Amino acid sequence: MRLLAIVAVLLTASAALADEPHGCDKFAWSIAKAQELLAKPTPAAGRPADRDGAMAISLPLKPLAEAGLKLPPERKPAAPNSFAGSVEFAVASRTATYTVTLSAAAWIDVVQDGKYLKPAAFTGALDCAGVRKSVKFAIGADPFTLQLSGVTSDTIAVVVTPAD
Repeated sequence: MRLLAIVAVLLTASAALADEPHGCDKFAWSIAKAQELLAKPTPAAGRPADRDGAMAISLPLKPLAEAGLKLPPERKPAAPNSFAGSVEFAVASRTATYTVTLSAAAWIDVVQDGKYLKPAAFTGALDCAGVRKSVKFAIGADPFTLQLSGVTSDTIAVVVTPAD
């Protein structure tokens, strides 16, 4: 009976992945610039990042319990041994919509003024070199924290760019 349950879970997971689009041309918007930037990330600095700097960041991650996130992930990671981390972004001159693009699968939380921001749009695809998902957020001018969780490795590349 237990084996049957495991098989059912694996089949469900396989079906879910089969529904995901494959290839870089399957994203809902162009990810070409983000893909170019994610190919050469810069190590995260000890100071707030510039959201308008058009620079990918290589973010080191820790187990969730050790990551020191401002708020717990809005969605609990599926894998208990996954990794998490965050990066602070500086004040901007105005409110704008930004695109957060990741090199690997992860849950994205944008925290500003102690609250989660809701995503405005999402796109993702499998089998695209260096890019897994891209999410748009309307972000105020105040500083914000980008939190990533549910990552299967201890590092991830991320780029935040003004949305087209």
